[in-house]
Amino acid sequence: MNDTDLTSAAALGRAYASGRLDPVEVLDRCLSRAADTRHVFITLIAERARAEAEASAQRWRRGEPLSPLDGVPVAWKDLFDVRGTVTTAGAAVFAGHPPAAADAALVERATRAGLVCVGKTNLVEFAFSGLGLNPHYGTPRNPHDTRTARVPGGSSSGSAIAVALGVVPIAMGTDTAGSVRIPAAFNGLVGFKSSGAHYPGSGVFPLSRSLDSLGPIARNVEDCALIDAVLRGRPALVAPASLQGQVFVVDEAFVDDERVQPAVRDRLTEALKRLGERGARVERRRVDALHETQALIQRLGWMAAPEALAVHEALLASPDAERLDPRVRKRLESAREFRAVDYVQLQWARERLIAQVHRELDGAILVLPTVAHVAPELAPLEADMDLFFKTNLATLRLTMLGSFLDMPGVALPSGVDGQGLPTSLLVSAPRGDDERVLSVALAAEGAVAG
Repeated sequence: MNDTDLTSAAALGRAYASGRLDPVEVLDRCLSRAADTRHVFITLIAERARAEAEASAQRWRRGEPLSPLDGVPVAWKDLFDVRGTVTTAGAAVFAGHPPAAADAALVERATRAGLVCVGKTNLVEFAFSGLGLNPHYGTPRNPHDTRTARVPGGSSSGSAIAVALGVVPIAMGTDTAGSVRIPAAFNGLVGFKSSGAHYPGSGVFPLSRSLDSLGPIARNVEDCALIDAVLRGRPALVAPASLQGQVFVVDEAFVDDERVQPAVRDRLTEALKRLGERGARVERRRVDALHETQALIQRLGWMAAPEALAVHEALLASPDAERLDPRVRKRLESAREFRAVDYVQLQWARERLIAQVHRELDGAILVLPTVAHVAPELAPLEADMDLFFKTNLATLRLTMLGSFLDMPGVALPSGVDGQGLPTSLLVSAPRGDDERVLSVALAAEGAVAG
């Protein structure tokens, strides 16, 4: 067994079909690697995983797999209920909660398709940050800098690092303002943020019921598209779109912004050039819905904040509030200043702008930097709360736009900077065009990577 076998879900499925690999053997390697990681998993579920791998091996021997991903190991962000385990949401105060009585709807779908549930991954407490810090369960380290500790991205930090380290080929996360796309970007991975209604959210602990979405992190688009097909009950993954004549829209105000690091901008520009050489049409034009959304957020605030406060208000009023991450607690407490009229104005504007961006793109795919910068150093953010808040907002600034507009999007690795740190660009489509954006990402992946 080589490393490639463990880093591609699709390749594992093909290896099982040919008899070259066995799900139990693969699980043993995954569990061994998981045991060697630090701060990546909150809970490993070895007994369940072994039973599922053994059952999968028998199905493959009979030639009766439940899906192309039968026997493939998967990890779940610890917001998803997994029967018999505690859903901590990254919070020490939740560690004593009763175990979940049933699997989340999406975990159940994955199990019915034969995927092997390896464990539950670390995250920012309550999924309320884009950087990935967690003082309770530790902060997993970004593997792309072996000398200086850098953030993993969040809030789906453990899911991204589990994939980046080759523990599992695919891990599921949630995304409210960038929590799948940002850790994918910081770790040179692919992250698919779905439309809010694309997957069932039952059994997933919420941050913002208006903005929460679910999605996978993997090393390639094929794996994201394949698990999407499996979880949606489709017979096959979407086919790659033709790049010939495919329109990509770039609003240069978001690319030429001085806050975008040169390497991020340069890799995006080079990727657009390669897409053009392969027959795509790149249109550089203003997208008013993006500018209006950005202005609204700056003027009225981020609507996830009061929704998160509503989820956790009783906890904040209890003695257990002292046990929260001070950064998360401060963000929750500050939401008390959010005016009800501003929240309603945001909700009204959101529906109007979702329709507007659909009209403005008119079948095109939007391209933005996923994050304006590469992964920042960890230590300064742990030491300085003001710097943490400033950096967190800068990290979320671009992905928040797609979340507010409910745009499905795929973060694609676009290269590295001078230090070898990954850069990323984001392809997005209007609400509900999840399969189309995956299809375009499948076609564009090679050109974007260079």
